[in-house]
Amino acid sequence: MTTTTAAAPRRSTGAGARGWLARAGGQNLALVGALALILALFGSLNPNYLSWANVQVIAEAVTITGLLAVVQTVVIICGALDISVGSQAGLASVTSAMVFTATGSNAVLGMGAAIGIGGLVGLFNGAVIVYGRVNATIATLAGLAAYKGVAQLVSDGRAQGYVLNDPIFVFLSRGSVAGLPVMVWLLILVAIAVHVLLKYTDIGRNVYAIGGNDTAARLAGINLNKYLIAVYALSGMVAAVAGILLTARTGSGQPVSGSEGLELQSITAAALGGCALKGGKGGIGGTLLAVSLLGALSNGLTVQGINAFWQNVAQGALLVAAVVIQQRRNRERAVGLPA
Repeated sequence: MTTTTAAAPRRSTGAGARGWLARAGGQNLALVGALALILALFGSLNPNYLSWANVQVIAEAVTITGLLAVVQTVVIICGALDISVGSQAGLASVTSAMVFTATGSNAVLGMGAAIGIGGLVGLFNGAVIVYGRVNATIATLAGLAAYKGVAQLVSDGRAQGYVLNDPIFVFLSRGSVAGLPVMVWLLILVAIAVHVLLKYTDIGRNVYAIGGNDTAARLAGINLNKYLIAVYALSGMVAAVAGILLTARTGSGQPVSGSEGLELQSITAAALGGCALKGGKGGIGGTLLAVSLLGALSNGLTVQGINAFWQNVAQGALLVAAVVIQQRRNRERAVGLPA
């Protein structure tokens, strides 16, 4: 008696391609395509644009924004927003330089004080939101003004100290490892750490759960208050690291210059990278791609001698486009229009 074995069903090429696209993420592929288009466009207009030296310039220029965008991604996934990250970076920058000067050029103490201030500011933001029952957008919008004001008060509105006579700050600002600036390596390390936290730990899964459905997360036993405060503390500390890099790049503590507008850039990058502004969705990979795209666009406009004000126009347009795409993808009803 002959037995026949049924052949395993073949997966069609189309199904396999769709699975690969799903794993890669349509948003990320679109960002890769847009980035390639920008590189090709400006590369054809100026051959030096694609030189390794200019690529390093772009990478270094987006480091501070990238750090803030990475932590903004975590905040948004948790269903909140931090509009004060730019002011926090400015406050940390001033703190690092002033403590450095006051302690006889002790870079470690200066950086430690900046990160400590960042953590305290983040905890304060979280406490105001949780225990004061203030909307996250309003609370951090108030923080945007308040922390900028504090930085200007303690520094008298002027750049503070000079840190480029210290080897640690010099290494941060001018050092390189394996052909990449140290600042870029720092962004990569922070991004990897946050990615692992979000994707491979219970903490990260709980952050996604809170942003996706806070009621269900609370019923599942997740302490929403603890997580929200912790997320804002993380935001403050990473913003402080960005402030330290700002000090290293400029050679002094900057209360406003260099940090103003970073909050909008971080939110734009997170939204472009696929973060749902209502929370529960997003990832570090998409955010880094969006940061790279914004940096490549900004550098290309600068290389071509286009008015820098157009960069702000482009940034605002990209943010609106990212939100519109999210609304359409989620089939959400337009405000004021029938479903």
